[in-house]
Amino acid sequence: MKSFIITIQLIGLTFLMGFAQQTPAPPQAKPILILGAKAHLGNGQVIENSAIGFENGKLTVVSDATSIRIDRTAYDIIDATGKEVYPGFIGTNTRLGLVEIDAVRSTNDYREVGYMNPNVRAIIAYNTDSKVTPTVRSNGVLMAQITPSGGRISGSSSVVSLDAWNWEDASYAADIGIHLNWPRLFRFTGWWAEPGEIKKNDKYDEQVRAIKDFFAEAKAYQDQKGPKNLKFEAMRGVFDGNKTLFIHTNDAKTMTEAILFAEMYKAKIVIVGGRDAWMIADFLRDHKVGVILRQTQSLPGREDSDIDQPFKTPAQLHAAGVTFAFNIGGAWEQRNLPFQAGQAVGFGLDYEAAVSGLTLNTAKILGVDATLGSLEVGKDATLFISEGDALDMRTCKIERAFIQGRDIDLDNKQKALYRKFKTKLGQ
Repeated sequence: MKSFIITIQLIGLTFLMGFAQQTPAPPQAKPILILGAKAHLGNGQVIENSAIGFENGKLTVVSDATSIRIDRTAYDIIDATGKEVYPGFIGTNTRLGLVEIDAVRSTNDYREVGYMNPNVRAIIAYNTDSKVTPTVRSNGVLMAQITPSGGRISGSSSVVSLDAWNWEDASYAADIGIHLNWPRLFRFTGWWAEPGEIKKNDKYDEQVRAIKDFFAEAKAYQDQKGPKNLKFEAMRGVFDGNKTLFIHTNDAKTMTEAILFAEMYKAKIVIVGGRDAWMIADFLRDHKVGVILRQTQSLPGREDSDIDQPFKTPAQLHAAGVTFAFNIGGAWEQRNLPFQAGQAVGFGLDYEAAVSGLTLNTAKILGVDATLGSLEVGKDATLFISEGDALDMRTCKIERAFIQGRDIDLDNKQKALYRKFKTKLGQ
């Protein structure tokens, strides 16, 4: 067994060393103008024949190309006729940059020991040299919420740029929220590769009481003077409204309980997971709670649910007026994030609402919508050009991508291997 583990680790290290890391792109040097593309602005609007200009990393022109006059000599022109432009997609609730190879423990840095860890900061563990990140950028995911996991309170997440020298440069919005894993009503005794039983969680009330006690102590600490408690210090932002409380839970009952509990502290609340969110959509809307959904391409969590319920949930939430974002979890899985939205489009979700679920609505949930998430003058020039529909895996082919105006490298390990083995076949 020991030799097997060593073999896996050696394979992992070989993978890590097999592809040179790209150098982060330099700052934008000259104004750029993208002409002729169908532009999905992220806010529900579409410009069929667009002119998208940006300078010094900021959008300066977002208009119909047929209705404006502009000095083209002042720009580097990109002819995108017949192509599509989108705001950069934003990954949520991801371990990207915290995990390199799941099977190699030494490359995993997404959790700390302990039970209540609000002081844990995912951002300082973020690895900008991950070989996974370039594969994610290749499908238009240019920003991400880096999230810790484990324990009852996992720590704080941050929004990062996916092209940077180090975690300090990558940090776009640091420590935006605390992540609370609400207790489950039922527990599964097996694991993913082996069947098991579903049993009632007899410790549910005890576990909820522990959360309430911790929050009560943390709240009382805010008004005291004395020795610093790092855990309670990290909770300050939750009570003063500077941090969002991300509550991970899926059941309708636990979502309702968690929201009513958090509202006692006037916290800004986001539900993460939200499998049963469609059951309480009106409640979520009335309480102004956003949802980061579990992955759309999945099986239903209840035996009596429709087999396509995960596909339909985004459309049901949109119809009810609930703000939601798409999610796929994990690290390398982020490359398939756009197709989670595409799946929902096939089951009733408006296309532009699906784009918003990857861009502007996501930015709103993460609190960065003032500068990110849509193609609007004054916002960051974080966008990409696709040869076709970016939500369809058959036509999603990203040709150019920009993060704050910087023209980023879209090469990756998988593309390099493709080129290598084409030569073996004489292509």
